[in-house]
Amino acid sequence: MGEPPDPPEGTPEGAPGGGDDEYRSVVFDETFVRAARLQEFSAQERITDHTPAVRRLPPARRSGLSRQALVLILLIAVAFGTAVYMGVRHPYRTPVAARPAEPLRMTVVPLAPAGAVPGARDVGLLYAHSPAAGFRAGAEGVPLPPTRRTANFSDDQVVTALLTAQDYVVRSALDPAVVTGGETRTVRVLLDSGQQEQFDESMHRPAADGRHAVTGWLVRFDPARVRLADPHIRVRGTLQAAEADSGTLEVTTDHTVVYALRPAGAGRDAEASLFTVRRELRFRFDREDLRLRQAELVVSRVQAGPQSCTQDPSPHLHPLLAGQRAPSTPPPGTNPYAPDTTTPALCGTLSEAAQPKL
Repeated sequence: MGEPPDPPEGTPEGAPGGGDDEYRSVVFDETFVRAARLQEFSAQERITDHTPAVRRLPPARRSGLSRQALVLILLIAVAFGTAVYMGVRHPYRTPVAARPAEPLRMTVVPLAPAGAVPGARDVGLLYAHSPAAGFRAGAEGVPLPPTRRTANFSDDQVVTALLTAQDYVVRSALDPAVVTGGETRTVRVLLDSGQQEQFDESMHRPAADGRHAVTGWLVRFDPARVRLADPHIRVRGTLQAAEADSGTLEVTTDHTVVYALRPAGAGRDAEASLFTVRRELRFRFDREDLRLRQAELVVSRVQAGPQSCTQDPSPHLHPLLAGQRAPSTPPPGTNPYAPDTTTPALCGTLSEAAQPKL
């Protein structure tokens, strides 16, 4: 292997011959030079600034990539850990799946009078001589009971359930427009959305099948036959709230409602009579119902008279008016062998004590 050639000017004086000096094995490449912490000033810089022959270079700037990557990884780890912790031990209760609304089960029982229906021209006289003498008119007759929280429902939630049930009673039995064949939307909007289809079917295709009687949902008269003699409908009854389970409130209502009626088209001189409806309703509320102020009406029991037992009570109630009597014809029989047999017709007798004593 050949020796490197001597410099063109020859070997410098004082240098050992043949280039075998002690630094021959050291190679000052470009990387080594750039990494040096000392750098010699130029001759001009030394003359101008009177500085030392060398200057110290600032430390080389380290790449920030590793530090940024470390911070990013740390942030990701913290976020992931927080998400896992909140997912496992979040402070909110897991919402209970909404239970589908049950169909309304209803019973409508006509009460037939034993004799002629009492009547009078003066409606006030009728009320004064009847058991409804102390009843109040309209919503004033449907007061709320004292309320308190339950194990799983707050005071506000119990009040909301009672107010919704009260509202339903008022709109479905005490609104003169509704009871005389008017719009029923004000009643429908109070029902759980899962029951609104059943309500609509009852309004459009009523049937005495225990599921689709109009009069199971609300009080309804045929405006072609009767009219209200007094728009101030009298009522008295109770509301009670109780917790059915940890996710359900129940409200039961029991009201007796009394209507003063005259024949449709009759003037004020025509005799009026009283018609009495006893309604027992049971409402169910889950938390979604309470939020929306809607109710699931699960049971409706209605007794109403004086009326005939021979007429279908599903589309309308059929009051017997002043001076009228119930026909002696018994209700139609029920054939248990017929495939289309529905709930048999029920009928009761209206007590003489429930009639005005004139």
